[in-house]
Amino acid sequence: MSEYTGKVTVGGEMDVRRLPGLTIAKLAVGPMDNNAYLLRCTQTDEGLLIDAANEADRLRGLIVFDGPPVSAVLTTHKHADHWQALDEIVDAAGAAVYAGAEDADELPVAVDERLVHGDVITVGDATLEIIALRGHTPGSIAVLYRDPEGVPHLFTGDSLFPGGVGRTTSPEDFASLLDDVSARVFDVLPDETWFYPGHGDDSTLGEQRPHLAEWRERGW
Repeated sequence: MSEYTGKVTVGGEMDVRRLPGLTIAKLAVGPMDNNAYLLRCTQTDEGLLIDAANEADRLRGLIVFDGPPVSAVLTTHKHADHWQALDEIVDAAGAAVYAGAEDADELPVAVDERLVHGDVITVGDATLEIIALRGHTPGSIAVLYRDPEGVPHLFTGDSLFPGGVGRTTSPEDFASLLDDVSARVFDVLPDETWFYPGHGDDSTLGEQRPHLAEWRERGW
């Protein structure tokens, strides 16, 4: 791995992690400090953008970093701060659109692939697994890359952050989200798993695992 920290600021440069099979570039954009992630297969140069959140002009540079324009854009959930630049980036790249099935109709463009829990998508030779994390929104999804030569890498949208799960608006939604994060993430992935949220700094599951009971007790 390169000397990647995951610490980016709006208006600042991207941070880049180079794995044997996948390049990951992180960029912060927009007034809500959203993270956008480029995933590019090192063997084929095919690319995927996760969350065309804002600042289309800056994202146009991201989608061609280290290769041709991305072939697809995935939106982690329906909240508007995660898709302000979606239509412009899809048009600029001629890219397909991916989103969780339950959120797809809320996006400003037609969705080509409506994703559900357990689906698998590819970026060149890299395989990505879709994990549904219901609660922040009904169709929120996370994207998992199991590096054959290293640790897993998980892109969590607004469902998991350092310090807790994403915002919910009812006790039922909170329980749903924490149950999914516990069962579908923490119960099946190792502590070394690095996760990349929709806002702010990254973390590992090992850093957050001791706090799961605390999160459930506090209710947020």
